[in-house]
Amino acid sequence: MASMITSIPSMVAMAGTYCCTNAVGSICNSCLGTTLEGTTGRKRSVLLLVFCILASLFFQYKLGPAVVSESSWIWKMYSTIPSFGRVVNKGWKNACLEYEGQPEVMAQCAGVGGVYRPTFLATFFFFFHAGATRLVPALQKEVWPAKYTVYFFALLLSVFFPTDPLFGGFYLFIARCGAALFIILQQLILIDVAYNWNEDWVERANEADRLVYGDGVRWLQAIVASCVSFYVVCLVAIVHLYNAFGDCASNVWIITLTLLGVCAMTGIQLAGSEGSLLTSSIMSLYAVYLAFMMVSKNPHGECNPLLGENNSWGITIGLLLTTVSLAWTGWSWSAEDRLNLENAQSAKAVGSHNPNVNAADGSLNLDVPFLDPNQAPTQGIVTTTASGSDDELSEIWKLNIVLALISCWVAMTLTGWGIIDAVDAESHNAANPTASRVNMAIIGISQWMAICLYIWTLVAPRLFPDRDFS
Repeated sequence: MASMITSIPSMVAMAGTYCCTNAVGSICNSCLGTTLEGTTGRKRSVLLLVFCILASLFFQYKLGPAVVSESSWIWKMYSTIPSFGRVVNKGWKNACLEYEGQPEVMAQCAGVGGVYRPTFLATFFFFFHAGATRLVPALQKEVWPAKYTVYFFALLLSVFFPTDPLFGGFYLFIARCGAALFIILQQLILIDVAYNWNEDWVERANEADRLVYGDGVRWLQAIVASCVSFYVVCLVAIVHLYNAFGDCASNVWIITLTLLGVCAMTGIQLAGSEGSLLTSSIMSLYAVYLAFMMVSKNPHGECNPLLGENNSWGITIGLLLTTVSLAWTGWSWSAEDRLNLENAQSAKAVGSHNPNVNAADGSLNLDVPFLDPNQAPTQGIVTTTASGSDDELSEIWKLNIVLALISCWVAMTLTGWGIIDAVDAESHNAANPTASRVNMAIIGISQWMAICLYIWTLVAPRLFPDRDFS
């Protein structure tokens, strides 16, 4: 009897653990999807990217500076392990010896090395995962607890590896190439989306007119309204940028060049029959958005009123906004419909079994007369859509390639493309994780790459009329 009474607490504990485990599992399945047919595991992949971003920010602004300065509770924790504290300090500090005597720049250098560790692991995890899912697509949505465990275990071990040459040399080169490739991919996808938007609405207008004459005018009005709205937003945004960021000559140049780019895109498009005003308005809005991103990354306080103060509140807001924006980039640019041409329709002719119908292609054989009206063939076109779960997973390896490139881009965004700039050390802090002149330059390159690529799509058919650019 006594033994039964003493076993009650353990039974209650086991029951409570079981209930909690089931509850956590249900929450995870609800938030992250399931492994059932029709799912792709994209949420789980992006969650690992989010973990990578959080770890990168922690390594950059907490772990790295604490290791090289031998301060904070983090350093005390590592220093309690015999000889490990010395190994960690030496591995992180040797890559920054040129900044010895400049504690702020030394801390920035160590933080940059810290970012490389989580992003290095994420990049190569997604590359290897792409290869595995290319061979066995079902792996994309399976065994994720084990994958998370391996990633976090590798992240823990990475602390004990020196920054150079693996992270600060080899991976820095890989990350720069991957981030540049992702930026190019961004511009190409955006231009394609802008063109497809206009074509989709024009096609909807034509379909509505075929059903009820005059019904398509609603879609055409929506195109005109969207164009007007986008250009009004562009104009208001440019005026605001001049007012808020116009105290520095560099910002004025950025805004003015953006305005000239918008005028050039619109003017060239209106001067010919290529493109559409809706596409031009979308590209103009994107160019103005990048102009805002550029001036908001200015590390000089007198030029950038958006710089946060390096206090607890400013640090919290800065890190939160950075995490959300980077995670959203990973989520939005890894969408399945941007990675493949699934759900594309294919057409084929259909006909009844009839001597008047060619079995090979379904066309009418006019050499055979219709002797019996009942033998008149059923002719037409049907469309089929590839939407099976196997077809969806067959291209899912592309998701991992894009996430690997995004991991490279995250590393470069947080570290200013791996350039340690003592001038930016005061403002490139936890309250402003992405503020740097290098990031301004990269965004500027992205902006004019998008503008020039779009202008090329307008000019190329005029320069080479004999070629098909559709």
